[in-house]
Amino acid sequence: MGDETHNSMGGNARAETVLQAGTIENFHHNTYVQSACAHPPAGHLLPAETGLFVNRGPERERVRRALAARAEQADGAVAEAGGPVRPLVVALTGVGGMGKSTLGVRLGHEAHALCPDGSLYADLGALRRETDGAVDVGEVLHGLLEALGVEAGWVRPGLAERASQFRQLTAGKRLVLVLDNVRYADEITPLLPASAGSVVLVISHQRLAELECDEELPLGPLSTRHAVELLRGIVKDARRGVDDDSYAEVAELCEGLPEALRVAGSRMRQHRRRRFERLLAELRSELDREGLPVVEAVWNTAYRELSADAALLYRLLPVVPGPHVSPAAAAALLGAGEDRAADALDELEDAGLLEDAASDGADLLRMPDLLRSHARRCRRALPDGGEAETGEATRRLVRWYRRQAERADRAQQQKRMRFAEPVPPLPYAPDLEFAGGGEAGRWLEAERHALHGCVRLAYEAGEDEDAWALCEPLWLQFVDHRHFGESFDSFGTGLAAAGRAGDLPAQVRMRCQLARVLWELGDLEDADKTLEPALHASALLLEGAGEPRPELRKLRASTLEFSGNYWAARKKWARAADSFRASREIHEEIGNPYGVLLQTHLLGRATAALGKLEEAAGLLETAHAMAAEQDRDRMTARTAFELGRVRERQGSANRAARLYELALESALRRGASFEEAEVRRALAGLAESSGDTATAERHRAVVRAYEERAGIVRRAGEGE
Repeated sequence: MGDETHNSMGGNARAETVLQAGTIENFHHNTYVQSACAHPPAGHLLPAETGLFVNRGPERERVRRALAARAEQADGAVAEAGGPVRPLVVALTGVGGMGKSTLGVRLGHEAHALCPDGSLYADLGALRRETDGAVDVGEVLHGLLEALGVEAGWVRPGLAERASQFRQLTAGKRLVLVLDNVRYADEITPLLPASAGSVVLVISHQRLAELECDEELPLGPLSTRHAVELLRGIVKDARRGVDDDSYAEVAELCEGLPEALRVAGSRMRQHRRRRFERLLAELRSELDREGLPVVEAVWNTAYRELSADAALLYRLLPVVPGPHVSPAAAAALLGAGEDRAADALDELEDAGLLEDAASDGADLLRMPDLLRSHARRCRRALPDGGEAETGEATRRLVRWYRRQAERADRAQQQKRMRFAEPVPPLPYAPDLEFAGGGEAGRWLEAERHALHGCVRLAYEAGEDEDAWALCEPLWLQFVDHRHFGESFDSFGTGLAAAGRAGDLPAQVRMRCQLARVLWELGDLEDADKTLEPALHASALLLEGAGEPRPELRKLRASTLEFSGNYWAARKKWARAADSFRASREIHEEIGNPYGVLLQTHLLGRATAALGKLEEAAGLLETAHAMAAEQDRDRMTARTAFELGRVRERQGSANRAARLYELALESALRRGASFEEAEVRRALAGLAESSGDTATAERHRAVVRAYEERAGIVRRAGEGE
């Protein structure tokens, strides 16, 4: 059986509606749209600055001057109408460890004063695939659109459409956008705001020759004076009596590289009673190794000081596929219990080998890319290359993420069809607490990079059940948020895992999920090729099972529903109706009331599309009554809306108006702005057909406000 979808509306947008209908000739509709429906500011969404920042005065002054000049130019362009719309582009480049990200975030915070419409940040490294180094720019745009306040239901599916939305929303705005870990110039082009008053700070290890920059800032090492200032700020008063000459020795050994200075300073603070001469000797010993870079030497000395648990966790952290790690996930990785993991995390943070990445109250840590690479080298330096410890840790991490995802999925929809047996409690890591379905859904979205990454990790490790089972909770996450690129990769991997495992029901489920992604992306041919074997397999499962289990019959019904939705997407309504009818029969046989309700609704829609209005009305009346009886608010609204469309086509305008009113009230109550817009379009058409153009325009004004908020611009006469 397919899953009920839902949309939500956040922010401060609100539309209140009162509808009175006697006869359609006396149709009155009063609509109140607050100014909050206009697009809200994005807010200041840059990462928090690190505790210490020194120097980089010349670079900061160059950016300040460029911003001031661009602000004057942008003001003039507005007056002239038709001036430049390209933002100020500043590129920060330099070798690893030079402090580019720190400076980029600082510049972003400083630019916010001149760019008050919002500050955005995207780490392309967090979305970069390990297989080919590519970034799904569509996913980057998805995140930026949500940061700009676009609700999930309004985010368009394709890269070109999302880029258009982004340009529309940023036109004329003064925004700051920091793009970290950029590798190629063509990654940036779709992400540029359409505004001369905005600034984009591009951070990259190498010069991007094909990128048209207004300012290029190649970063070099800190001077000795500023390196000493940074060291003193890190050490604070933990070591008394150390003079500037001694600090200068450390700065000289670190060659002025901020990343090396940060770890060396943390080590000096951590070992405040160790003789200073001994610390210098240990650092020199590392540096004397032939060809060893200074940053590597400093990290090696810090790594060798770690306890066994902290050193093991340090080597294992690069296994985590997401951009951050929580204490609970770290406990799963280490496999030694929550307390020992917490101690190891504290030790790594004190040593400067982890960074605080707390967000929205969540306790999170991150390992910068350079330290990830160093941790991998430490692992490879082990006699067996660390393969045994890495394999065990990967299995623990995948199982933990799978268990939490399954729990989050059940918190949202308890009775949804699933084929994987739930993972039992794990003794080595704690479960997360989900206060309800909303919190569970937010966790799935926040951890989606790690969850999709775990699908790949499980498949590569040969843990096929974990790979496809993780795709089950990721299904509802896709339905709610439409992350097409990640879902396409994961559902395809899940299908391969189910095939390798020889699990036919799981293959059917994965094929259905993958087919939905394909047809929503417009790839109807591949969707058909993916779905057709699932239909045959689900039929074979029933034929060869004697008295088939209810789960297999549900699977057959679900596959038929997917088939019906596929044919509906192709406007092949007769075939869609046949599929929905067959699915409904199975749900009736196994006594699944919601399945009967959903298929009756879908069959009613398909029958209406075939022009059989009387039959469609009967089906939708039945579905509407069933939805009310089962106390399903959204389905009650959806069936009312579809029935209203049929009544309108039958010429019963009053009955249609009452049904649309019911659907609208439900959408407003649930904050479902996408559904609200759909109902308002129908109400506008109904009002206009009765000659009430003022009411029609009021409805359309609300819809336009939502579309403007989402950056959607329609040509004259174009509908949804």
